[in-house]
Amino acid sequence: MLLAVAAGILGLLIGSFLNVVIHRVPLGESVVHPPSRCPGCGTELATRDNVPVLSWVLLRGRCRTCGEPISPRYPLVELGTAVLFAVVAVWCGLNWALPAYLYLAGISVALSAIDLDVRRLPDKIVLPSYVVALVLLLLPAVAEGRGDAYLRAALTGVGLFAFYFLLALIYPAGMGFGDVKLSGVLGIYLGWYSWGLAILATFVAFLLGAVVGVAVMVRTKEGRRTKVPFGPFMLVGTFLALFFGQRVIDWYVAGIGL
Repeated sequence: MLLAVAAGILGLLIGSFLNVVIHRVPLGESVVHPPSRCPGCGTELATRDNVPVLSWVLLRGRCRTCGEPISPRYPLVELGTAVLFAVVAVWCGLNWALPAYLYLAGISVALSAIDLDVRRLPDKIVLPSYVVALVLLLLPAVAEGRGDAYLRAALTGVGLFAFYFLLALIYPAGMGFGDVKLSGVLGIYLGWYSWGLAILATFVAFLLGAVVGVAVMVRTKEGRRTKVPFGPFMLVGTFLALFFGQRVIDWYVAGIGL
């Protein structure tokens, strides 16, 4: 419980920073300068007005200076990151792999929001994540003597990247290259535990994407021309596979008598 609370508090703080990332990275702006400002009047936010969730509630969702409404997405991102951090901490436990999976949780929130906003998965987040994932997973590989898991993670990342790359070549209209680049990162995290989780996560992502895609096409006038970003489904599929996948795989194997 203490670990979950600590991770949740960390998630609130990270979520506040992710709001900056979500807004500025697609615009090509720095995430560290200038300090956060009101989008309406441009006033720099005071520290008391930049406390995750609490400031938004106390200000009733408006800028202290000009009264401009502040999107409820800001506290939702902060709360969502806090909840995801807490869940990841409980699932992973206090071990050397936890920092790696908290990092995955953080970029997942940012990438999902950006992909929904601009239909793009920025290289500035995705490409450095290869290095970060491999470095952070090197900690448990060395400290816990899990070189086999580290090798499997790297190979799974390569394999999942190759699979998505092939799909993009076969049907470029249905698969963006941003999705391809993200797949390798997710493969590393999934492969740390097993090859099977990567397969399951991919299946879940395409299943969710198909269901939501059909629903959106039915409800909109554009029909088949409607484009639904696939990145969020890849990320949801990854976390569902990480949290529940091994149970599903064990149940399936037992059911077919292997």
